Amino acid sequence: MEIIPEEALAASRMPRFEDGTINLQELIRRLTETVVNGVMDAEADEMCAAHGNSRNGYRERRLTTCVGTITMRVPKLRTGSFFPEDVIERYQRVDRALVAAVSEMYATGTSTRKVQQVARAMGVDRLSKDQVSAMARSLDEDVEELLSRDLSGLRTPYLWLDATYVKCRRDGRVASTAVVTAIGCDERGWRHVLGIAVVDTESYDSWLGFLRGVRARGVSGVRLVTSDAHEGLRRAVAEVFQGAAWQRCVVHLMRDCMREARGGQLRRRVGRIVAPVFRAKDADVVRAMYHLACDMLRECCPKAARVLEDAEPDALAYLDFPASHWKRLRTNNLQERTNREIKRRSKVVQVFPSVASLERLVGAVMCDQDEDWSDARYFAERVMAELYDEKREGTKAEPPTPERREELLSIARKAIDASLELADKMEAA
Repeated sequence: MEIIPEEALAASRMPRFEDGTINLQELIRRLTETVVNGVMDAEADEMCAAHGNSRNGYRERRLTTCVGTITMRVPKLRTGSFFPEDVIERYQRVDRALVAAVSEMYATGTSTRKVQQVARAMGVDRLSKDQVSAMARSLDEDVEELLSRDLSGLRTPYLWLDATYVKCRRDGRVASTAVVTAIGCDERGWRHVLGIAVVDTESYDSWLGFLRGVRARGVSGVRLVTSDAHEGLRRAVAEVFQGAAWQRCVVHLMRDCMREARGGQLRRRVGRIVAPVFRAKDADVVRAMYHLACDMLRECCPKAARVLEDAEPDALAYLDFPASHWKRLRTNNLQERTNREIKRRSKVVQVFPSVASLERLVGAVMCDQDEDWSDARYFAERVMAELYDEKREGTKAEPPTPERREELLSIARKAIDASLELADKMEAA
């Protein structure tokens, strides 16, 4: 197998200095880039031949090596994904983000002992100033590219919003700092990182400015926004994405209901009453179970019942969308998983020395997440097409007849009672 084409070794194509001598370092960098990309092409072709798959273009990724920065062209497949684990680690850029954060700790006067502890936890023994500068510059370019790309090409019907908190030094003191992120799913079923920001606090003004920035980059066609029940966020969503429905994360809602109960036994019972409501597959059954759960909570925990009753329009917003989408619309799990990844990476640093270092790490994490999501759709294209089906949109659900309501109530009672009975048996065992 010929990895290096003959023209790459032609004397006329050799990189040279101004005095005409060959630039050996640049030559080695080019050869390394050619060989690595050739190896990945060969591995991808073998995988396609073995599984009846086909190629679908490339995604580029820069990698800093001892001979300079090379551009890797990682092959994409029609179905499934290909990643050269033997060539590059999946989250190697994030490791460089942590390295950049450590270097900034040195620059801002953090104690040597603390910096050494962080560096050892990352497996870093020694870094030169030039290495750190190159790493930071590369990361900043990647993050800037992610946050400045045009988003107007496709409609983005689904949007997930959330914030997580990380300790960061601001104005000479350590403060809990909010990192807000926006993730969208376009009309073809692909997930994308739409925005990242570090703000003082999770308020209406900060969310409004953040969402306006996302909207200005071309996000349109938003039909449903899923988040927790932060009042400032709700107001900002209603103002920026007018006409979009808001889905209150049902996991957070269940936790809010359980929080109103006193004592562990009552909290568990509240959770067992509410949890099965959102597992039902039929919209009418879900509503019947919701109303029954409110009635049952009113008997054992009136405060939890009030929380559930007040949340009904927003907790059941997902029922107006295709049933095949419900599981991924009714919770903010997509954001929760991303936040856990940010926490896992930031745990090593503990307290970031500046907002810039925090933005760099979070941006690098989201770059890698966005790259991973390019390998697999969140919704199949045919499933996303159900959202824009004119027949479905023109159909209005008829209110159930009295007989049907009785049937639904019976189904709801059996489902919740079965959940409680199963939980009791498991606890007794």
